[in-house]
Amino acid sequence: MGSRGFVPLYRRLAGEISEAITTGRLPSGTRMLSLRDCAAQNQLSMNTVIAAYRLLEDQGFIKSRPQSGFEVCIVLQELDHPLEAHVTNASADSESDMMTLLLEAHQRPSSVDLAFASPRGKRFFPSPALANLTRTVLRNQQSLLASYVLPPGSKLLRDEIARRAVRLGMSLEPENICLTHGTTEALQLALRAVARPGDAIGIEAPSYFNLYPLLNSLGLRGIEIPTHPRTGFVMEHVESLCADGSLAAIVCMPTVQNPLGYTMPIENKKRLAELAALHQLPIIEDSIYAELQFSEPLQPALKSFDNEGWVLVCGGFSKTLAPDYRVGWLEGGRFAQAVKRLKFYSSASESMLLCETIGLFLKDGGYERHLKSLRRLYQSQINTVRSLVLRHFPLGTRATQPDGGFVLWIELPKSVDSIQLAQAALSNDIVIMPGQLYSKGESFRNCLRLTCCQEIDERYIGAVAKLGGLACSALQGVEA
Repeated sequence: MGSRGFVPLYRRLAGEISEAITTGRLPSGTRMLSLRDCAAQNQLSMNTVIAAYRLLEDQGFIKSRPQSGFEVCIVLQELDHPLEAHVTNASADSESDMMTLLLEAHQRPSSVDLAFASPRGKRFFPSPALANLTRTVLRNQQSLLASYVLPPGSKLLRDEIARRAVRLGMSLEPENICLTHGTTEALQLALRAVARPGDAIGIEAPSYFNLYPLLNSLGLRGIEIPTHPRTGFVMEHVESLCADGSLAAIVCMPTVQNPLGYTMPIENKKRLAELAALHQLPIIEDSIYAELQFSEPLQPALKSFDNEGWVLVCGGFSKTLAPDYRVGWLEGGRFAQAVKRLKFYSSASESMLLCETIGLFLKDGGYERHLKSLRRLYQSQINTVRSLVLRHFPLGTRATQPDGGFVLWIELPKSVDSIQLAQAALSNDIVIMPGQLYSKGESFRNCLRLTCCQEIDERYIGAVAKLGGLACSALQGVEA
């Protein structure tokens, strides 16, 4: 059993082979071991190897050659180096002309949205089941519509959140969980509970783009910490910042990070929790994508290693269940009472009707069945989009290989400016998220994020192909 937890033998073998392919240790065109030789070399059954090869073929890593076995396909190379060389001060401006353009384009029916992490389509949400449950709750508890609710909110939903947290290794107390208006409010409440205007907050580089205006609105300064696309924070830099007292808190996504998709190794999570306790440094863990890990059982959350309450963990259901319900949650650790007070002062409470509906859906097992389907769907779509990027984008393009979720971080050749690419894409009714919005430095000027959370239909495929063509044209224009 490794740091990523137990996985079936065929998936473990497929993972080892795919890693060798994406890192270049098995170059394209390499002839794979025969099924029999692979089974003998790895001391596995033939059925295990057949299942592993079938999975690799489905994911586009290998292909069958008639009468000749299997060979390695040409694959998109994975990012494998830290994405920031130094720590920088990052003061955010809440207004962005580019973001305004992207939001406006996102609303146009004619546009193809490859930018926003907003799943769209019948397969991504269990809407009929939720609608039926909402009607049931409303029919059986009509008094909810005439009642005022106070923090922390629906006991049923808080109990279910605490029960499900065990899957991520967490032992949460329902009374310390506060229901919020989405995960964004949970982050805001957590920051207000642990920091004051002028304080410095450690963040990943690149970080979720909405984090910058959130910090700015609270008068906080973001300190970007170098981050590796496979393992997260470069821990030496975290230890240095903790030791010199530079930070009032850290905000991070240790499990299925947005936009890089990595899950921090368990040893690094343990070390981060130890640093929090040693330096009495609050860490705000955003776990919005944690249940969308591709490997099961799920890797534990950072909070699972917190014994003294310095880790505040938040999550929500907008990416997996019901975006319009806008229900999130925050377990505040030693700051739980402060969080409840702040919630009351800011927005009082969340709809009991909607929270009870979600609570029932979690309780009857519908949510777990839905998540299992989503994980398979998103892993397939990630691999499909990586194949499209390989086919259509300039030579030298690299991309992340996420551990979960539905976003890809793309690194284009250095001379391609993603802001200019985004503007050219908008002229073609394609919306992308340029890398500069994920940092206030220049490190990610040649990067962008693509989302894989809608139907991969002809329209989507055409948009990715067109975007790749625009990137190729931009590269040729620079080289001309």
